[in-house]
Amino acid sequence: MFVALTLFTIMFALGLGLRSDAIAGLRQKPFLIARVLVGSCLLVPLLALLLLMLPLSASLSGPARLAIALMALCPSAPMILRKAGKKGGDTELAALLQVGAALVAIVSIPFMADVFRAAFGVQNWDIGPKEVALQVGRSQVLPLLLGLLVRRWLPGLTKTVEVPLNKLANGLLLVLIAGVVVTTGPLLIPFVGANWLALGFMAVLVLLCLGVGYLLTPTSASHERLTASLVTSMRNPGLALLFASTYARDLPGVKTAVVAYLVVTVLLSIPVLKLIGRSPTLASA
Repeated sequence: MFVALTLFTIMFALGLGLRSDAIAGLRQKPFLIARVLVGSCLLVPLLALLLLMLPLSASLSGPARLAIALMALCPSAPMILRKAGKKGGDTELAALLQVGAALVAIVSIPFMADVFRAAFGVQNWDIGPKEVALQVGRSQVLPLLLGLLVRRWLPGLTKTVEVPLNKLANGLLLVLIAGVVVTTGPLLIPFVGANWLALGFMAVLVLLCLGVGYLLTPTSASHERLTASLVTSMRNPGLALLFASTYARDLPGVKTAVVAYLVVTVLLSIPVLKLIGRSPTLASA
């Protein structure tokens, strides 16, 4: 319930803070946005599927395999906007991509979940389209639309609550992450020690995801390439944890593996994003 509440608050705050000039960017860069959304919602899960179909992946533990799949399936990381601002990215483009990914996820997650099930013949990972659509709709799309409606019809209230709500959303996310780290921390070190190969697979997938965002923006300025790389590489741990709690209750270690994937993503993305942002060949006019 706390995971769902956190996601709801984050998406409501995003909708409340989405300004009209950011929405206008959708008309200015429709093909760029479409490419990055396809990369984040479809190409990333397909890359994870290909990695998990390699013969070497048969040595991975069940929780590690499921965590990799769940993180690949879940786009629209809650911290994209904050990270885009800190790393020199385009916050307006990041907002549009996060909103778009949340909407596309209603279709992409159940579709790709079916692809994963068909590829591996999995019967006990029953993430059905209707259930996923309800989960994503309740935790992401509904609060996003509510935020947009409040901004449109109650501008005075928006000015009053926008900043405190953003602080609340960030605070809830930090509490959620801290809670997961505290509960899984004692298990994280043993997981790392027993799953070196899984960590290698996670690292490869993170680097591939960064590359997808980079390659999908070949003619863009550096801040747009950096934002696209952020969007494709930063997955949604809150949504992955929600699915793990719902569909993998009998498989211990999945939440620990999700946290491990998150740590690998942060450690790898920081130097790569710095390289993308500083590259002189990517500097815009």
